[in-house]
Amino acid sequence: MTLGFIRFTLPGMSIRVLPDELASQIAAGEVVERPASVVKELLENALDAGAGRIEIRIQGAGQQLIEVSDDGGGIPAGELPLALQRHATSKLSRAEDLAAIRTLGFRGEALAALGSVGRLTIISRPSGEAAGAQLQADGGRLGELQPAAAPPGTTVQLADLFYNTPARRKFLKSEATERRHISTLVACYALAYPQVRFALEMEGRPILHTSGNGDRREVLAALYDAGLARRMLQVAAPEEPVSVEGFISPLDITRANRSEMTFFVNGRWVQDPALSSAVLQAYRGMLMVGRFPIVVLFIQLPPEMVDVNVHPTKAEVRFADRDAVFTGLQRAIRRALLTHSPLPTLEPLQEGLAWRPLPAVPPPMPEEEQHQLGLAASDAEETAPPQPALPGSGVPLLRLVGQVGAAYLVAEGPDGLYLVDQHAAHERVLFERFQAQRAQIGSQTLLEPATVQLSPAQAELLDSQLDVLAGLGFEIEPFGPQTYRLRAIPALLLGSDPEAALRAVVEDFEEDETPLEKEIEARLIARICKRAAVRAGQALSPEEQRQLLLDLEACQAPRTCPHGRPTMIHLAIDMLERQFGRRGAR
Repeated sequence: MTLGFIRFTLPGMSIRVLPDELASQIAAGEVVERPASVVKELLENALDAGAGRIEIRIQGAGQQLIEVSDDGGGIPAGELPLALQRHATSKLSRAEDLAAIRTLGFRGEALAALGSVGRLTIISRPSGEAAGAQLQADGGRLGELQPAAAPPGTTVQLADLFYNTPARRKFLKSEATERRHISTLVACYALAYPQVRFALEMEGRPILHTSGNGDRREVLAALYDAGLARRMLQVAAPEEPVSVEGFISPLDITRANRSEMTFFVNGRWVQDPALSSAVLQAYRGMLMVGRFPIVVLFIQLPPEMVDVNVHPTKAEVRFADRDAVFTGLQRAIRRALLTHSPLPTLEPLQEGLAWRPLPAVPPPMPEEEQHQLGLAASDAEETAPPQPALPGSGVPLLRLVGQVGAAYLVAEGPDGLYLVDQHAAHERVLFERFQAQRAQIGSQTLLEPATVQLSPAQAELLDSQLDVLAGLGFEIEPFGPQTYRLRAIPALLLGSDPEAALRAVVEDFEEDETPLEKEIEARLIARICKRAAVRAGQALSPEEQRQLLLDLEACQAPRTCPHGRPTMIHLAIDMLERQFGRRGAR
């Protein structure tokens, strides 16, 4: 047998060793993906140095300047040039140490990587020395070591990120998006290390400030608001070998995606889909389909039970005993839910069709059953005879029969039965009213202005959409760091909770990094209508049920909600007769 070999060199080109500068820039690409990556590496270095205070200053969404100062142990002047070399670290000395890492950093790559993709300045002074020292690195080229007056600790400045790799800068997202990534990162570490004082300033504005008194619930209040911080359920399962602590949301506080499910393993922020799955298993049967809890959980286990050296950014980990970790996590969450979660309660109905959301959510129908019902509806519609429709509508005249499960309306049409999802239907009605009136959307001034406090990332998102929201009838003004005063809402939302309507803009936002400008308004309207619409679990009076059917019949696109979910299922008479044996099967 003859073995064939493939040459991986291009014709006319020989293999060569890359220059150190180019090799460093390539290696830096694994560590520095965006400005938030820089902040993460510098934060972890400061925490490893024992900092009790960390200050972060951002300009130009991190492209112009990132500055992180701490009061940690500092770096001796003679070791500064070594600190900027690749694979130089004080945290490992032999291969066996990788099996029991107790620090956040350990590879010795961060400072060298930062110095190769920007203009780096590091100023440091150990607490036992009278003066500090300063060293610069420009695109990987080290400058001269110089004395510097500095307080104990370390300050690292990185200016002009990716100035020498313009292709990397081109792929960064909008400044608002990059700022959200930074503020989310700092907020997570502030929760993980409540004994450390964090201060974040972006574009000259204070974004986050924590006291460092060790109270995580106080940090939650600084990130969200005092009301949400009080309602979060505490998880405390200090068991061996897997300890789980932190906070989870009660059943009536949910989000539309998993973005607020945060996990720390031995003090390290990780993104692990398996941990998210464990949380959702613990909530199984308690949340609506498509809704996710807020969780901030801190998992501690012996270092030898977790491998952190599996990803360039150390964002992923591998567990030696996955079942033990996931079982411990599920047990801790379930115990907290059963111990602290309040009993569901109903709200009285309000006037009109702009009801407030209920705090209680019934157990959802399994996705498999929903899928089967959707297929059955499609099959029925394919075989059903043509049906008379209202002008401009795809829905026939319907006669109300009643309500099932406080979630679905049952109606009779000329050719069968219609099951209408009241929440999806009301979403469609509100959306089309908004669309029809947005050229002259009326605004209703509130008798009592509502004060809303948001997380740093949500505040950044809201700031970028204030002009659009003003055009939709919202009157919003800043009222302190991450706090806003809501003075007016669109007239169509009169009777709904104004704070809930505003939070819908930011809390249910599924991030689209590159939305078309003309789509932003429609997407905001859809999100607001989703929050303002009636919920499953609300009993409607017969008059309200009939009005909702009439409003749905008048819609231009009545068969789906603004997010594409079906508003109704059609059970044709022909299919019902076959099911009851009145006709032979096909």
